Amino acid sequence: MDNSKKTLFDKVWDAHVVETIPDGPQIIYIDKHLIHEVTSPQAFAELESRNLEIFRPEQIVATADHNVPTLHQEQPIKDDLSRNQVEQLTENCKKNNIELFGLGHQYQGIVHIIAPELGITQPGMSIVCGDSHTSTHGAFGSIAFGIGTSQVAQVFASQCLLLNKPKSMRITVNGTLNENVQPKDVILYIISKIGTDGGTGYFCEYAGNVFEEMSMEGRMTVCNMSIEMGARGGMIAPDETTFEYVQGRKFAPQGEDWEEKVEYWKTLKTDEGAAFDEELSFDASDIYPMITYGTNPGMGISIREVIPAPQNESEEKALKYMGLEAGQAVNSIKVNYVFIGSCTNARIEDFRSAAQYIKGKSKSDAVKALIVPGSQQVVKQIYEEGLDKIFNEAGFQIRQPGCSACLAMNDDKIPEGEYCVSTSNRNFEGRQGQGSRTILASPLTAAKAAIEGKISAFESVN
Repeated sequence: MDNSKKTLFDKVWDAHVVETIPDGPQIIYIDKHLIHEVTSPQAFAELESRNLEIFRPEQIVATADHNVPTLHQEQPIKDDLSRNQVEQLTENCKKNNIELFGLGHQYQGIVHIIAPELGITQPGMSIVCGDSHTSTHGAFGSIAFGIGTSQVAQVFASQCLLLNKPKSMRITVNGTLNENVQPKDVILYIISKIGTDGGTGYFCEYAGNVFEEMSMEGRMTVCNMSIEMGARGGMIAPDETTFEYVQGRKFAPQGEDWEEKVEYWKTLKTDEGAAFDEELSFDASDIYPMITYGTNPGMGISIREVIPAPQNESEEKALKYMGLEAGQAVNSIKVNYVFIGSCTNARIEDFRSAAQYIKGKSKSDAVKALIVPGSQQVVKQIYEEGLDKIFNEAGFQIRQPGCSACLAMNDDKIPEGEYCVSTSNRNFEGRQGQGSRTILASPLTAAKAAIEGKISAFESVN
């Protein structure tokens, strides 16, 4: 094996190694540390109790997102725990000179949406956050992953982490995608094939023309869900699409600095002949619009299929929880809620595709449909482009930015026994509220379900 050939992951990882402990882990330097109100209070408290200072506050960016309300954000938060956490974040950031995009700020939003759209996320970086879906930022060719509260404290104190280098995996998808297949369908298909533990222990690079042809929004959706197949993170090599997206954004490099950065970013691709610990490939023509039918993201099928027979006890339990039976037609599932939002699918492109389908139609009377933009910037775009009129006329409700109905940490919970078609990333038991039943889907499939009150296949125009 030629050890001089490096993968994209090797190149970015090796560039951040501060020190290697003989026969042990490595100390990795962290370029950007993203924080929010849920996993940071304990870390701040730990530093204070040990009389330690934040080492590099200028490399930290904070926002409030997980348990903020998505209605009446200008009013005090009613829930005591949520209000305390948001206030604590504000206080901690003020005390430690950390940039905070809190409620009411023009840049407030979901942490994994605001960092890319502001140009904070850049190729070749190491990025961490006390949130598992930090893998989103790997879409830019950066190493990005979630960390636990004790590691948040580690980064606060040293701007470094002690880590064992993960193994490398490459997933290649080539060919032509079928009609109405969105990036969310591609990643749900991959997870349905390799399972929720297929990527455990690996950092995954996505390669092939399907990912190369995706927009940055699409790539972020794919990398966001890498964690759902057990991977530490996912990444896609930066290219002209990446550079065009980053250029001119609020915190992006400018002038000569920009030119230098792009020259370096162009080197961030896997060398021909570099070895991966695991290689998988799929044919794009096998992928159709997808949904999940169980209680983990690996239990996925195309909307053309029927509910499959359970293969083990845990799948039996999942079907019972979901109130579904083997052989049942997908279009027999009556949908009560539709949620288009979350760090997976709350970017402007997601709302454009949903609005395009919805235009001139009305949602089913049986469905409550929520449109939750990922940031204040996305809200601005929705109104500037007139998408708000399309959503309002169709009976959809536009909310304010936040994690919303992705997880039951705020007011936007789904009632027990109700089905929610959701563009978020997890369909665990009770994820959207106690006893709620989550069906993951793309923004397009979710929009269609809201109109029809059920899940159904798209009619082919061929």
